[in-house]
Amino acid sequence: MARRDLAVAILAIEGTNCDEELRTAIAALGARPEIVYLNQFEGRDVEPDRRRRLADYQMLLIPGGFSAGDYVRAGAIFAARLRAALGRELEEFVRAGKVVGGICNGFQVVVELGLLPGGRGPHLAAPDAVLMTNDSGHFECRPVFLAWQGGSFPALQGTATGTRFQFPVAHAEGKLVLKGDPAARLRALDRAGQVLFRYVGPDGEPASYPWNPNGSQGDVAGLSSPEGNVFGLMPHPERAFFRDQTPEWTRRGDASGYGDGQKFLDSVLRYAERAL
Repeated sequence: MARRDLAVAILAIEGTNCDEELRTAIAALGARPEIVYLNQFEGRDVEPDRRRRLADYQMLLIPGGFSAGDYVRAGAIFAARLRAALGRELEEFVRAGKVVGGICNGFQVVVELGLLPGGRGPHLAAPDAVLMTNDSGHFECRPVFLAWQGGSFPALQGTATGTRFQFPVAHAEGKLVLKGDPAARLRALDRAGQVLFRYVGPDGEPASYPWNPNGSQGDVAGLSSPEGNVFGLMPHPERAFFRDQTPEWTRRGDASGYGDGQKFLDSVLRYAERAL
């Protein structure tokens, strides 16, 4: 599928606040993004010409923010509403190999839906992990370094294992905690190639605070499904898309005008072009 034909739904409800940044980034890469509110998929309180169908899109991205005020726990209400409104359609969407991605609050939503960490295919399920309050006990907002783990995520195949990306984080509940024996679960996720990114220090070594800003088990910053068409990460690639959004924009020698977020999001779109 040609990139100009890739229809990307950026799903929003009250409290999401990174949808416009993500729309701008995807549009700059040549795809067709649209911010779609959940009630447009539901057909509730919208004019007929504003009604939308999930099946008409090739990619569903769930942006960051504080959906529904992060009451109960981060992402839980958004996930419950999404499950009730689009559960069957979302399972069919994933089964068809279409792309579902969650960033920050969106990662929390995808975990609450049971699509990640997962290994159960496209079925929505009870969550087997949670993104908890940061170990610091407060909101963390800063650039961090992530290392690509060389897993099964098809969008980054061909990228050297250990390649570092720099994205900012902005969250209060980003600590990944896995159900059951965390060491055994981490080994299983590594074997399945599902660990997308780990937090690392500036020297590429294993992270400690503040480079792991939340205390996430195994320094995990992002995960993908075994098939690779579902992914989630806590840091924000859309906030490191343009070079002048990055902390070293005056010192970097490249003149591309882009930051590491462009490389990551472009790789996701290239994968969708090939797969759909």
